[in-house]
Amino acid sequence: IVASRGNNLHEVVTANGETFLSSMPSKFRRVIWIKRGDYVIVDPIEEGNKVRAEISSVLNTHHIKSLKKENLWPKEFDKNSVATCQVETAKPQDEVLDDSACASDDDLFVNTNRMVDDEEDYSSSS
Repeated sequence: IVASRGNNLHEVVTANGETFLSSMPSKFRRVIWIKRGDYVIVDPIEEGNKVRAEISSVLNTHHIKSLKKENLWPKEFDKNSVATCQVETAKPQDEVLDDSACASDDDLFVNTNRMVDDEEDYSSSS
C-alpha cells in the first residue's frame, strides 16, 4: 500500500513497479485497517479505468515470513521492507538492519496522543 485515497480506495504498487488503485471490499471495511507500507494481495477487476483491482487478502508479518520461507516473496519488496522497517523503528541509518529487527511483535500501533505513566511515579508519590 502506497497511500490511502479515501472512499475505501488505496493506491498499490506491484513488484513490477506498476501503480494503480484498488478497492477495499465491504467484508474488510469495518474489520481491518490498513496503512501505508502494509502488503496486500489483490485480484484484478475488469470494470473501471482507475480502480483496477480489489483487495483479497491483507498480509501480516507471519504471512510474509512464510512466503519468504517458501521463496514466493518478490525480491523487489525485500528492498522496500528494509526501508519501511528503518522508518518505523527510527534507528540511525548507519545501523544495519536484518529481518529479525522487523520481525518482532513490537510493531503494534502506539498511541502517541496519550501520556505514558511510569510506575516509578506512583511508587514515589505514595
